[in-house]
Amino acid sequence: MNEATVRTEATVGVSSSGVRVRWLAEPSSGAWLQQALAHPADLLIDHANCERKAAGVALQLMFRYPCDPALGAVLSPLAREELEHFERVLALLQRRGIPLRPLAPPPYGAALAKLVRRQEPGRMLDSFLVAGLIEARSHERLALLAAHCPDAELAALYGDLLASEARHFGLYWVLCERRWPRSAVIERLEQLAAEESALLVDLHPQPRLHS
Repeated sequence: MNEATVRTEATVGVSSSGVRVRWLAEPSSGAWLQQALAHPADLLIDHANCERKAAGVALQLMFRYPCDPALGAVLSPLAREELEHFERVLALLQRRGIPLRPLAPPPYGAALAKLVRRQEPGRMLDSFLVAGLIEARSHERLALLAAHCPDAELAALYGDLLASEARHFGLYWVLCERRWPRSAVIERLEQLAAEESALLVDLHPQPRLHS
Protein backbone atom coordinates (compact mmCIF):
# COMPACT_ATOMS: atom_id res chain seq x y z
CA MET A 1 0.00 0.00 0.00
CA ASN A 2 1.50 3.36 -0.98
CA GLU A 3 1.24 6.57 1.02
CA ALA A 4 -1.43 8.07 -1.24
CA THR A 5 -3.66 5.05 -0.64
CA VAL A 6 -3.11 5.23 3.10
CA ARG A 7 -3.95 8.92 3.07
CA THR A 8 -7.20 8.20 1.27
CA GLU A 9 -8.13 5.49 3.74
CA ALA A 10 -7.27 7.67 6.73
CA THR A 11 -9.80 10.36 5.84
CA VAL A 12 -13.34 9.65 4.78
CA GLY A 13 -15.65 12.55 3.95
CA VAL A 14 -17.97 14.22 6.41
CA SER A 15 -20.98 13.27 8.46
CA SER A 16 -23.71 15.33 10.06
CA SER A 17 -21.44 15.79 13.07
CA GLY A 18 -18.44 16.90 11.01
CA VAL A 19 -15.29 15.34 9.61
CA ARG A 20 -15.00 11.57 9.94
CA VAL A 21 -11.62 9.87 10.06
CA ARG A 22 -11.86 6.21 9.26
CA TRP A 23 -9.49 4.86 11.89
CA LEU A 24 -11.06 6.77 14.79
CA ALA A 25 -13.72 4.77 16.61
CA GLU A 26 -15.86 7.85 17.35
CA PRO A 27 -15.91 11.45 16.14
CA SER A 28 -15.18 14.40 18.40
CA SER A 29 -18.11 15.89 20.24
CA GLY A 30 -19.79 19.18 19.53
CA ALA A 31 -19.01 20.15 23.12
CA TRP A 32 -15.29 19.92 22.38
CA LEU A 33 -15.63 22.16 19.32
CA GLN A 34 -17.59 24.77 21.27
CA GLN A 35 -14.99 24.76 24.03
CA ALA A 36 -12.12 25.05 21.55
CA LEU A 37 -13.70 27.93 19.63
CA ALA A 38 -14.37 29.79 22.88
CA HIS A 39 -10.68 29.69 23.91
CA PRO A 40 -8.57 30.29 20.77
CA ALA A 41 -5.44 31.50 22.60
CA ASP A 42 -5.27 28.52 24.95
CA LEU A 43 -5.84 26.15 22.06
CA LEU A 44 -3.05 27.77 20.03
CA ILE A 45 -0.62 27.42 22.92
CA ASP A 46 -1.59 23.78 23.36
CA HIS A 47 -1.31 23.22 19.61
CA ALA A 48 2.26 24.52 19.64
CA ASN A 49 3.12 22.23 22.52
CA CYS A 50 1.52 19.27 20.72
CA GLU A 51 3.55 19.86 17.56
CA ARG A 52 6.74 19.94 19.61
CA LYS A 53 5.77 16.74 21.41
CA ALA A 54 4.98 15.01 18.11
CA ALA A 55 8.48 15.80 16.86
CA GLY A 56 9.86 14.37 20.08
CA VAL A 57 7.90 11.14 19.64
CA ALA A 58 9.32 10.61 16.17
CA LEU A 59 12.86 11.23 17.42
CA GLN A 60 12.33 8.98 20.43
CA LEU A 61 11.32 6.10 18.17
CA MET A 62 14.38 6.66 15.99
CA PHE A 63 16.66 6.44 19.01
CA ARG A 64 14.81 3.45 20.46
CA TYR A 65 15.32 1.42 17.27
CA PRO A 66 18.66 2.69 15.87
CA CYS A 67 19.34 -0.48 13.87
CA ASP A 68 16.30 0.04 11.67
CA PRO A 69 17.46 2.40 8.87
CA ALA A 70 14.07 2.36 7.15
CA LEU A 71 12.53 3.72 10.32
CA GLY A 72 14.91 6.65 10.42
CA ALA A 73 14.30 7.42 6.77
CA VAL A 74 10.58 7.91 7.52
CA LEU A 75 10.67 9.48 10.97
CA SER A 76 13.46 12.01 10.47
CA PRO A 77 11.52 14.01 7.84
CA LEU A 78 8.37 13.64 9.93
CA ALA A 79 10.11 15.14 12.97
CA ARG A 80 11.36 18.07 10.86
CA GLU A 81 7.88 18.74 9.55
CA GLU A 82 6.41 18.65 13.05
CA LEU A 83 8.98 21.25 14.12
CA GLU A 84 8.10 23.38 11.10
CA HIS A 85 4.48 23.28 12.24
CA PHE A 86 5.57 24.24 15.74
CA GLU A 87 7.44 27.22 14.29
CA ARG A 88 4.38 28.31 12.31
CA VAL A 89 2.13 28.23 15.36
CA LEU A 90 4.82 29.92 17.47
CA ALA A 91 5.15 32.72 14.90
CA LEU A 92 1.39 33.29 14.99
CA LEU A 93 1.43 33.40 18.79
CA GLN A 94 4.21 35.97 18.69
CA ARG A 95 2.37 38.14 16.17
CA ARG A 96 -0.60 38.19 18.49
CA GLY A 97 1.45 38.90 21.59
CA ILE A 98 0.55 35.58 23.21
CA PRO A 99 3.46 34.07 25.17
CA LEU A 100 4.15 30.37 24.77
CA ARG A 101 3.93 28.69 28.14
CA PRO A 102 3.52 25.20 29.55
CA LEU A 103 -0.04 24.06 30.04
CA ALA A 104 -1.22 21.29 32.31
CA PRO A 105 -1.78 18.38 29.93
CA PRO A 106 -5.05 16.47 29.79
CA PRO A 107 -4.86 12.77 30.76
CA TYR A 108 -5.18 11.74 27.09
CA GLY A 109 -1.50 11.28 26.19
CA ALA A 110 -0.43 9.57 29.39
CA ALA A 111 -3.42 7.22 29.25
CA LEU A 112 -2.61 6.21 25.69
CA ALA A 113 1.03 5.63 26.61
CA LYS A 114 -0.08 3.17 29.30
CA LEU A 115 -1.78 1.07 26.62
CA VAL A 116 1.53 0.40 24.86
CA ARG A 117 2.75 -3.09 25.61
CA ARG A 118 6.16 -3.34 27.25
CA GLN A 119 7.53 -6.34 25.37
CA GLU A 120 8.70 -6.33 21.77
CA PRO A 121 7.49 -6.61 19.08
CA GLY A 122 4.18 -5.49 20.59
CA ARG A 123 5.81 -2.38 21.97
CA MET A 124 6.85 -1.19 18.52
CA LEU A 125 3.48 -1.90 16.95
CA ASP A 126 1.57 -0.18 19.73
CA SER A 127 3.93 2.81 19.69
CA PHE A 128 3.34 3.32 15.97
CA LEU A 129 -0.41 2.93 16.30
CA VAL A 130 -0.76 5.24 19.30
CA ALA A 131 1.30 7.90 17.54
CA GLY A 132 -0.83 7.44 14.45
CA LEU A 133 -4.09 7.67 16.38
CA ILE A 134 -2.99 10.96 17.91
CA GLU A 135 -2.20 12.27 14.43
CA ALA A 136 -5.58 11.06 13.17
CA ARG A 137 -7.38 12.82 16.01
CA SER A 138 -5.38 15.98 15.32
CA HIS A 139 -6.40 15.80 11.67
CA GLU A 140 -10.06 15.43 12.55
CA ARG A 141 -10.04 18.29 15.03
CA LEU A 142 -8.05 20.66 12.83
CA ALA A 143 -10.57 19.99 10.08
CA LEU A 144 -13.40 20.93 12.44
CA LEU A 145 -11.59 24.11 13.46
CA ALA A 146 -10.80 25.02 9.87
CA ALA A 147 -14.47 24.66 8.97
CA HIS A 148 -15.95 26.47 11.96
CA CYS A 149 -13.40 28.95 13.32
CA PRO A 150 -14.62 32.54 12.80
CA ASP A 151 -11.04 33.85 12.84
CA ALA A 152 -9.92 33.76 9.18
CA GLU A 153 -6.20 33.60 9.99
CA LEU A 154 -6.65 30.71 12.40
CA ALA A 155 -8.98 28.87 10.02
CA ALA A 156 -6.39 29.19 7.26
CA LEU A 157 -3.64 27.85 9.49
CA TYR A 158 -5.71 24.85 10.54
CA GLY A 159 -6.66 24.18 6.93
CA ASP A 160 -3.04 24.31 5.79
CA LEU A 161 -2.00 21.71 8.37
CA LEU A 162 -4.74 19.20 7.55
CA ALA A 163 -2.98 17.29 4.79
CA SER A 164 0.16 16.91 6.86
CA GLU A 165 -1.69 15.39 9.80
CA ALA A 166 -3.38 12.86 7.52
CA ARG A 167 -0.06 12.03 5.89
CA HIS A 168 1.61 11.55 9.26
CA PHE A 169 -0.96 8.98 10.30
CA GLY A 170 -0.48 7.32 6.93
CA LEU A 171 3.26 7.09 7.51
CA TYR A 172 2.79 5.36 10.85
CA TRP A 173 0.35 2.98 9.18
CA VAL A 174 2.91 2.15 6.47
CA LEU A 175 5.54 1.45 9.13
CA CYS A 176 3.15 -1.03 10.74
CA GLU A 177 2.05 -2.72 7.55
CA ARG A 178 5.64 -3.28 6.40
CA ARG A 179 6.41 -5.15 9.62
CA TRP A 180 3.24 -7.04 10.55
CA PRO A 181 0.38 -8.77 8.72
CA ARG A 182 -2.39 -6.31 7.88
CA SER A 183 -4.95 -8.34 9.82
CA ALA A 184 -2.85 -8.09 12.99
CA VAL A 185 -2.40 -4.34 12.54
CA ILE A 186 -6.12 -3.76 12.05
CA GLU A 187 -7.07 -5.91 15.04
CA ARG A 188 -4.76 -4.02 17.37
CA LEU A 189 -5.68 -0.65 15.89
CA GLU A 190 -9.36 -1.31 16.52
CA GLN A 191 -8.61 -2.13 20.16
CA LEU A 192 -6.54 1.00 20.66
CA ALA A 193 -8.98 3.21 18.74
CA ALA A 194 -11.80 2.15 21.06
CA GLU A 195 -9.69 3.06 24.07
CA GLU A 196 -8.68 6.38 22.49
CA SER A 197 -12.30 7.40 21.90
CA ALA A 198 -13.29 6.37 25.43
CA LEU A 199 -10.71 8.79 26.82
CA LEU A 200 -12.55 11.68 25.15
CA VAL A 201 -16.06 10.88 26.38
CA ASP A 202 -15.72 13.22 29.38
CA LEU A 203 -14.67 16.67 28.21
CA HIS A 204 -11.58 17.98 29.97
CA PRO A 205 -12.39 21.20 31.84
CA GLN A 206 -9.54 23.08 30.15
CA PRO A 207 -9.45 23.57 26.35
CA ARG A 208 -6.88 21.33 24.72
CA LEU A 209 -6.38 19.92 21.24
CA HIS A 210 -6.68 16.42 22.72
CA SER A 211 -9.18 16.73 25.54
